Amino acid sequence: MPNRPLPALTPMAFVRAMVAAYRKYGQDPAEALREARITPAQLRRPDARIDALQMETVSARAMQELDDEALGWFSRRLPWGSYGMLCRASIGAPDLGVALKRWCRHHRLLVEDVRLSLSTDGPAATLAIAEAVPLGEFREIALVTLLRSVHGFACWAIDSRIPLREAAFPFAAPPHADAYPAMFPGPVRFGAARAGLVFDAAYLALPLRRDEPALRTMLQRALPLTVRPYRRDRLLAQRVREQLRAGAANAAVLAEALHVSVRTLHRQLHDEGSSLQALKDEVRRDAALALLARSERPVKQVAALSGFRNAKSFARAFRQWTGQTPEQWRRAAQAP
Repeated sequence: MPNRPLPALTPMAFVRAMVAAYRKYGQDPAEALREARITPAQLRRPDARIDALQMETVSARAMQELDDEALGWFSRRLPWGSYGMLCRASIGAPDLGVALKRWCRHHRLLVEDVRLSLSTDGPAATLAIAEAVPLGEFREIALVTLLRSVHGFACWAIDSRIPLREAAFPFAAPPHADAYPAMFPGPVRFGAARAGLVFDAAYLALPLRRDEPALRTMLQRALPLTVRPYRRDRLLAQRVREQLRAGAANAAVLAEALHVSVRTLHRQLHDEGSSLQALKDEVRRDAALALLARSERPVKQVAALSGFRNAKSFARAFRQWTGQTPEQWRRAAQAP
């Protein structure tokens, strides 16, 4: 069965903060919004939400166009690649505790507007953010994204979910507070003295399970670490997607390329909460959406390039994905 549409959970307030960053730098966000399929009407709606793919798309475009991975939050830009440098500075650590201490120390070399710290108190570890200067209209998105970035990296580095005992924020609950449990699974507290994450200190002793080649792969598409909850074996699913995009036709070809048995491939994907068929559908959907949005190829050709045998089966699958025909979706995606 085709993938279900991604749930729209991310508050539009975060997109409006990106628009404010464009305004700060005197640039136009129109192309980034259009690429992420965010309309002006949606942007104005206080209660609007977008899905993870839209958030990933608009964030990546904004960071590159503005050459600022902090998206205007701080008194100086963090050029494209800054957070990749933080990852590289931490990846060689013997365990997660050392990696996170390196992350905090090197982050201060990038910017002094905020200061990250790691501390332990008995069985609990706390990753906290101290604000050295007022962050103004960027305060919420800055604190949320900083915490999600380091938490996402930590989970990825040890190849394990890190459940949160608490996620704390030094501001009143925003109108979209109901979105926070999806971003920070576990108890969420507003009105705290400072922003921070509390988790079991035992995770700090776990060795890192990623190497430089894995880091290079992850950095090609790092934003899902901050906009999607981490799953235990994210890298396997990503490798399957890459092989499928490269033309792997079936489970046997994939298993050989990934150096596992067919049975192991299916079992590990199942343990991750996915399946080979779901990943095939996801790759075909992404390919079809990209072709429709960025080219004028006939729908029949888009269907063939996306792996469908005929335009009829493609149209049926496309309606299940989007609720629209390919032609309707293309007109909306390419509308000025």
